[in-house]
Amino acid sequence: MNVQIHERLLRLNESIQQASEKAQRSLDEIRLVAISKTKPAEAVREAFKAGQLIFGENRVQEAIEKIDDLHDLSQLEWHLVGHLQKNKARFCPGRFQWIHSLESLELAKRLERLCQEQKTSIKVLIQLNLSEEDSKSGLGDWEQLMPLAEEIMKMEMLELRGLMTMPAPNQGEAETRKVFAQLREMQQRLRSSLDAPKIDQLSMGMTSDYKWAILEGATMIRVGSAIFGPRH
Repeated sequence: MNVQIHERLLRLNESIQQASEKAQRSLDEIRLVAISKTKPAEAVREAFKAGQLIFGENRVQEAIEKIDDLHDLSQLEWHLVGHLQKNKARFCPGRFQWIHSLESLELAKRLERLCQEQKTSIKVLIQLNLSEEDSKSGLGDWEQLMPLAEEIMKMEMLELRGLMTMPAPNQGEAETRKVFAQLREMQQRLRSSLDAPKIDQLSMGMTSDYKWAILEGATMIRVGSAIFGPRH
């Protein structure tokens, strides 16, 4: 076993537990998505040996090879957390159980058709760009979110489960938590407006800010370097 990965996961899970206690939340409400982008399949295998089951990838092409290399580990749950190009959508059904970065009706319709062809479903989150960064994908406001959510709710193979965001980096605690709180409020409003209790997921928080995200209600935190070490 890779001792470093094992020890990092141990420390991270202890930190998540402390953050959940501070937020007066149950640890069961928070899922750790280990971001394995740029890391080899063997690193994922080592993290699995240390008890980690949920992994996230940013790029479809890189993920395909990794997922296929690890097909013997049927317990793994794969999440696509990066931008999904329409021409790569065909590779997602059957490989990814979750997509965090849905942002257009055109992409949703394509995924729905592909899932129908393969007779498999995918849980999806709608990505919001609440920091209004040009470099990031995602919808900007409620007026864009609500119509897309309504259309996804009509689909058979896509299951809308919540929202995702990435705040601008290096904003400090107050500004970062403001973005997280805004996402939580939009999720609660969406859940109520659509009368959809299953819209219960908030994907927010990474290595640098996951503790703040937990305080603001995150149900999925996306952490990579704190598990696998720095990316080169």
